[in-house]
Amino acid sequence: MRPAQTSQQCPHNPAVSCSKCRLSAICLPLALESDEIVKLDNIVQRGRPLQKNRHIFREGDEFGSVFAVRSGAVKTYSITDAGEEQVTGFYFPGEVVGLDGIGQNRYANSAVSLETAAICEIPFSQIEQLSGHIPNLRRHFFKLLSSEIVEDQRHITLLSKNTAEERLASLLVSISARQARRGLSSSAFRLPMSRADIGSFLGLTVETVSRVFSRFAKQGLVKIDNKDLSDLNVEGLKAIANVHDEHCAR
Repeated sequence: MRPAQTSQQCPHNPAVSCSKCRLSAICLPLALESDEIVKLDNIVQRGRPLQKNRHIFREGDEFGSVFAVRSGAVKTYSITDAGEEQVTGFYFPGEVVGLDGIGQNRYANSAVSLETAAICEIPFSQIEQLSGHIPNLRRHFFKLLSSEIVEDQRHITLLSKNTAEERLASLLVSISARQARRGLSSSAFRLPMSRADIGSFLGLTVETVSRVFSRFAKQGLVKIDNKDLSDLNVEGLKAIANVHDEHCAR
């Protein structure tokens, strides 16, 4: 379904099936047949909208499901040895969170909603069973796992960048690309996370994040109205970040 056709639909409607979800082209294997989508739809659990600051799971919880974001946004974080929160990722509609729990059978991070969000819960044991009958589904989850590993490596690379400008530019380029992937504007969007969350993710202080945003605005790279960004100069930000990969940070 094209994004333009969904304007009258409630994005938090739990009754929306996988076959009718506007994010299915991102979230599901493109090669699934209609009867296979029905089988997958039967195991997906859709609850009420998750309110802001509500946890989907917590670090150390027993692993049982992966979660697809249908609307809203989610952040993941872990607690350091010093007892401080370290943001490890941001997830937007069409993206899957919770894959970090597969290896040790426990979630390695906590996941919490940044705003009101609709979440699809997919029990992993049933995914394993279903994958035996749907090879495309198995390949898709291998691809998701591979992407998770790559994103972790990119986050490490991001934190190794020399300047705050490079780090923030990389994050904005990533969010812009992910907006475009959902058929939305790549140059105007709202940041659901706080400046403190951005700082934690990038290894920067809140003050530094604010200063760099102001610097980007003065340079004409972006217009900023609180959390709303517009007129994003993606090519200019790519040049600052020195990146060629549009998915440089989650």
